[in-house]
Amino acid sequence: MDIVCVQAVTKDYDLGQTKVHALRGIDLSIQEGEFISIAGASGSGKSTLLNLIGGLDYPTSGEIRINGECINNLHERELNRLRLNTIGFIFQSFNLIPVLNVYENIELPLLIMKGVSKRERKERVMRLIEAVGLSRQIKQRPSELSGGQRQRVAVARALVTKPRIVLADEPTANLDSVTGLEIIDLMHDINKAEGTTFIFSTHDEKIIKRADRVIYLEDGLVKKGCPGKSGETK
Repeated sequence: MDIVCVQAVTKDYDLGQTKVHALRGIDLSIQEGEFISIAGASGSGKSTLLNLIGGLDYPTSGEIRINGECINNLHERELNRLRLNTIGFIFQSFNLIPVLNVYENIELPLLIMKGVSKRERKERVMRLIEAVGLSRQIKQRPSELSGGQRQRVAVARALVTKPRIVLADEPTANLDSVTGLEIIDLMHDINKAEGTTFIFSTHDEKIIKRADRVIYLEDGLVKKGCPGKSGETK
């Protein structure tokens, strides 16, 4: 089943008197449970495409469907619902709350969700803290953690709502090679164990090599010879 479907999507930006064509007509489908890498040079449109799939921005034209639902015309409240319940985000800058400790940063999305009891919140947070190997750092704040530990918190926070899709924008960009590989292995293990769909925008060859499929973008288009349809080889 296609959990993400992108059809003829374009995205233009106005920069003063100049119009930038960030995406020029993207067709892409991703099946549930895939571990996908969107690769390409800087300026190829990777992050733009990820933001559109995540409902953080609107396409200029074309259609984006998440789990069969067209998200183009959703209002902000409906997009918030989608992001909270269906999509988890991992950013290269971590985006942790400085005044909150590890437990509190991971728990935060659950405090926004309805219908999650205090007991269930604790069970979910503790399970993920153990899964990402931060049991000893549970009371530490981001400033007391290494870059790799911060990214582990970000991974756990993205997963705590049990999203069907995780979008990761250059998740290893600020990590050394050894720590980056550990984070990739962690996400790959979660993908296989939970069936969570992971979609990366990345330059990192370590992620590209582990991906089920690689979609190369060039000048806002899927690169010729590297189709984005599910089931086709990279």
